[in-house]
Amino acid sequence: MRKPSFLTRLRRAVVAALAACALGTGFLALPAQAELSIDITSGKVDPKPIAVTTFYGDSPQAQTIGQNISKVISANLERSGLFRPIDPSRFIQTPEQLRNGTPRYADWRVIDAQGLVVGGVQQLPDGRIRIEFRLFDVLAGQQMTGLAYNVQPDGWRRVAHIISDAIYKRITGEDGYFDTRVVYIAESGPANQRVKRLAIMDQDGENHRFLTDGRVLVLTPRFSPTAQEITYLSYFNNRPRVYLFNIDTGRQEVLGDFPGMTFAPRFSPDGNKVIMSLAQNGNTDIYTLDLRTRRQTQLTNSPAIDTAPSYSPDGSKIVFESDRGGTQQLYTMNADGADVKRITFGHGRYGTPVWSPRGDLIAFTRIADGRFYIGVVRPDGTGERMLTEAFHVEGPTWAPNGRVLMFFKERPTGDGNRQRQAKLFSIDLTGFNERQVVTPTDASDPAWSPLIP
Repeated sequence: MRKPSFLTRLRRAVVAALAACALGTGFLALPAQAELSIDITSGKVDPKPIAVTTFYGDSPQAQTIGQNISKVISANLERSGLFRPIDPSRFIQTPEQLRNGTPRYADWRVIDAQGLVVGGVQQLPDGRIRIEFRLFDVLAGQQMTGLAYNVQPDGWRRVAHIISDAIYKRITGEDGYFDTRVVYIAESGPANQRVKRLAIMDQDGENHRFLTDGRVLVLTPRFSPTAQEITYLSYFNNRPRVYLFNIDTGRQEVLGDFPGMTFAPRFSPDGNKVIMSLAQNGNTDIYTLDLRTRRQTQLTNSPAIDTAPSYSPDGSKIVFESDRGGTQQLYTMNADGADVKRITFGHGRYGTPVWSPRGDLIAFTRIADGRFYIGVVRPDGTGERMLTEAFHVEGPTWAPNGRVLMFFKERPTGDGNRQRQAKLFSIDLTGFNERQVVTPTDASDPAWSPLIP
């Protein structure tokens, strides 16, 4: 039996810690109804001022970890666009004063804090550390939630993301997205000799590593529902192959060496199938491949180009792009290929559709009048709106809570605009808070993972 991965062991430790908290640690989640909340469904949100104090440590190592945890939490919350962390130099109460007592709420109200995050790091006899945090509603003068986690010292960063998710959910009512990873195509080299490698990182850009060496071209990486496997397209001897890559073990597996061209592989919601488009005999249609039996099933059969399929979160529907109507537009169909419906009718071309994890929206790329747009539309074709535009933006991918999108933006640079620079960006579903996601090299075609199991 294979030993559980570090991430799996950490998740189990967190679950055990939560159970311990429920038995009485002093950092219990309280059921009180707090006044502090954020409605993230209605347009631009005025960021809420929140104080994230330095987590107190009972040893030099614990103090360093506590400082780092506070920085990660503060950065996560600020980057969401919903929170405005207050400068720690304005704090009146110290971490030592907060360690064993209730906050002096007046000290936090005077600096306009509405939320307050406090915590501590304790060195345990077995070498692990105990990380505790509490979230307070300063306006209501009460605790909103509090939890504790016992982990190995090198697990502190992930716990910081889990704490950030807990704060986000308690205040917004929506699931967080900080304990996630992003896989993407790392690009380097001149335009006519571009090296493309598969790379992965935490959603904040940390823990970055390359998964392939760049000797072969890789494209369109996508996560499985478990977040432990990636499917992607690679060219071997100039022939396209669909691969599975296990993140924990580094094992690669060829799913198929298909005749003709293969495009845009993506997992089904249950992880048992991969859906893709195959070009054979001058025709491009959508197929599924059962990962258990390796059986192919053809879903579309038209003289048009049908490609870029994406499942709805319940697996009952598929959205794809097709030029069967004369121009490149978006269509939906049942999971068996029946009941095909066109859902976009706007000016320009539509492509790269991806269904939201919430099931309420479909994100896409639109090209019109020489400009690229990232937009969203309801599955029935209503409510279409654009979130951002540029010289070239493409490849939207959803955060697992369905409230944030990531995409890549390309712009011409130097040499008569023959060179290109590609970078990753994120944007709120409302169309605000667009931010660059820093990567070591140029970057394209991101894919956001589910929450890490």
